[in-house]
Amino acid sequence: MTAPAAWSEIFAATFGPRLGTLRPKLHRYCARMTGSVIDAEDVLQDALAKAMEALPAAAPIANPEGWLFRIAHNAALDFLRRRSRLADLVTEEEVDMVVEPLSQTEAREIAATSLRTFMRLPVRERSSVILMDVLGYSLREICSITGVTLPALKALPHRGRIRLRDVAADPVERLLPVLSAAEKELLAFYIDRFNARDFDALRQRLADDVKADLVGEVVMHGRDQVSSYFGNYSREDRWRLGAGLIEGRPAVLVFEQGANSSHLAYFVLLDWADDMLHTIRDFRYARYAMEAADIRILDLAISKDDRS
Repeated sequence: MTAPAAWSEIFAATFGPRLGTLRPKLHRYCARMTGSVIDAEDVLQDALAKAMEALPAAAPIANPEGWLFRIAHNAALDFLRRRSRLADLVTEEEVDMVVEPLSQTEAREIAATSLRTFMRLPVRERSSVILMDVLGYSLREICSITGVTLPALKALPHRGRIRLRDVAADPVERLLPVLSAAEKELLAFYIDRFNARDFDALRQRLADDVKADLVGEVVMHGRDQVSSYFGNYSREDRWRLGAGLIEGRPAVLVFEQGANSSHLAYFVLLDWADDMLHTIRDFRYARYAMEAADIRILDLAISKDDRS
């Protein structure tokens, strides 16, 4: 028996059915520690993996729940330290880290910041963030535009991003991510084909290395395995999809149809690459993530400006 298999057996014997009750509690804690239901699930999975590895040496455990919470707490602290190092502790000498490009989500959030919020930044930080993160100019191009020397400029985008996040966190100043026409079309395609029960069309858009993560249940890899992901859905007609945002991220909202009504049950996150579906993260078995999620329903209508 391999070591991971042995860890899994010991873990199951120790926690058994109680993990079904503990997992939502652990997620609730991690969500409030990290400020995100999505990040919380990442922290929780990391904690469970660490617990599974550590359990053989630690067993027997007098208080399994307390032991597991301690690991989750430490995992959350590790996450916050990593995020703090990236967000708050970067020095001007760490220029390679400072000028790392933002993810699409981060860039979308900055681009969606209101003009009034930008005006709360000092002038040099404001200009560097707008030029780099909204318009996509390089450091040297920004030096040429603003007349600021390269050594002086290197830390400005970082400081501006930090300050922008701080002022945008004001509850009266909520960020509304702006989805491109391509993002809207991909999200609409998935929702439309699912609601039409045209699962073959969805299978055709699976990337060869696609991954489907049914959070807390099973992870499937590759086109052949993930093709079966749609099997259970094809045998049920009680699910209908809509578009939304989860913590500012484009998401599929899953509504459960009842006899006389429907309710929002959970969500699915999708990642695309070159118009092919690369990752499906389905929270059907992790509905506890809905408890504190920042959810907004989207209208996917594409404007003339989007098309141009």
